[in-house]
Amino acid sequence: MLIAGEASGDLLAAELVSALREKLVANSQSEFRNPHFFGAGGTKMAAAGVDLAFDLTQHSVIGITDVLKNLLKFRRLFNQLLALAIERKPDVVIGVDYGGFNLRFGQAVKRYVRDNPFSKWDPKIVQFVSPQVWASRPGRADKLARDYDLLLSIFPFEKDWYAKRVPQLRVEFVGHPLVERMQKEELRMQNKSCAAAPTVLLLPGSRKSELQRHLPVMLDALKLIQDKLPSAKAKMVLPNPALVALAKSLGSNLEIQIGELPWALAESDVALASTGTVTMECAFYGVPAVTLYKTSWLTYQIARRIVTVKSLTMPNLLAGEAVYPEFIQHQATPENLSRAALELLQDKARRTQIKAQLARIIASLGEPGAAGRAATAVLSLFP
Repeated sequence: MLIAGEASGDLLAAELVSALREKLVANSQSEFRNPHFFGAGGTKMAAAGVDLAFDLTQHSVIGITDVLKNLLKFRRLFNQLLALAIERKPDVVIGVDYGGFNLRFGQAVKRYVRDNPFSKWDPKIVQFVSPQVWASRPGRADKLARDYDLLLSIFPFEKDWYAKRVPQLRVEFVGHPLVERMQKEELRMQNKSCAAAPTVLLLPGSRKSELQRHLPVMLDALKLIQDKLPSAKAKMVLPNPALVALAKSLGSNLEIQIGELPWALAESDVALASTGTVTMECAFYGVPAVTLYKTSWLTYQIARRIVTVKSLTMPNLLAGEAVYPEFIQHQATPENLSRAALELLQDKARRTQIKAQLARIIASLGEPGAAGRAATAVLSLFP
């Protein structure tokens, strides 16, 4: 059973399913050589042969306010999946990213097993991509150690972090899946110089709430950039047609591509990007970026009291310094975003420095084959 609630997790889960199927089919001695995959996710998981109870990626939200608004819906979906797990009794339950939902789900499965010792069902519980417990609420690591059999990490520092706090939790660093994806694309342009007519790429996020909060300020920043650089072009990438329609309703008349991020990054000189997975994709292509994040007042007030890291932008965390300029909440103004973007476009020495920093970050993320290594680790739970 696999559960993924976001577009990035949907792809990661699909890659893991393909790797698991390949290894199981190749092993004629395995009792699982005809595996069945089911759960909740998106279109990529469905294409990989996962029997989906529903498309969970269509319900993706972030922040306390959005979660509270959708609490009853998520409780219903959660209970539906838990009932499905109890009915089908999978050998392993794999949560793919989507930590807030998946950690509670893994704990609920283990609670059922403890409360029903005669059910003869005791699945292995795996989380693929560590929830960011190292950034806030580190006490969640104790819950992981209590209920999880395996944590698959995609960032190199995480294994040591967990080893110091919960050494009983098995954590395997499998490498970052983007290493293999980007290598396959053959589009990386690390030495690209800024063109006379530079291209600005807008990446406002993959959720409705992110688009609503980020796109207006990005469009205003773009106008200020084009006032200074009239030759500058712009485009946007979004993951699905529903968000394209929303972007147009918010006043965007830009060229919008659906799911063509590698090509768009290869052709871009600077990005305005929401903090999150997409900043790592910018890093892989050596694209200087200005990052931002805006959320509800309540979510921000809670987050600023519990988040312990200095940056929400992963390349900055991996580098230990501010590689990408970052603007959070009230600092994410059109003026700040446009000023930082213009500096990245016009300062050749700064661009060269950033590209060198990004290359070092990517080199730290392991070799291609993250999905295969993750599959091997999962299968090792069944000697």
